[in-house]
Amino acid sequence: MTVQHYQPTPRLSDAVVANGFVFLAGQVPTNPEADVTAQTENVLAQIDRILADCGSDKAHICEAVIYLPDLADYDGMNRAWDAWVTPGKTPARACVQAKLANPDWKVEIKLTAVQK
Repeated sequence: MTVQHYQPTPRLSDAVVANGFVFLAGQVPTNPEADVTAQTENVLAQIDRILADCGSDKAHICEAVIYLPDLADYDGMNRAWDAWVTPGKTPARACVQAKLANPDWKVEIKLTAVQK
């Protein structure tokens, strides 16, 4: 089996592809000054790019885990998420409250997809 690493750094890869599965590292916003909806949109745009680089897309996501430091941001995150997901192809999903590495981050998303 071939394992491919995308955008590897000494600490982690943005994604790893193995046996047709695409495993994304937790993606965080690059606009930490924004509200949770804008941060989520930013993260989802990053995910779109990474999935495309790995031969996949949002319609092929199997599972997503969303981390929110403040569950009061749940509705704002869902506004961006609901506008982004492919109707009829929504992944299995969990959303949990968790303290994130940067206190300015309002969302982190980790997911697994399959290649097209």
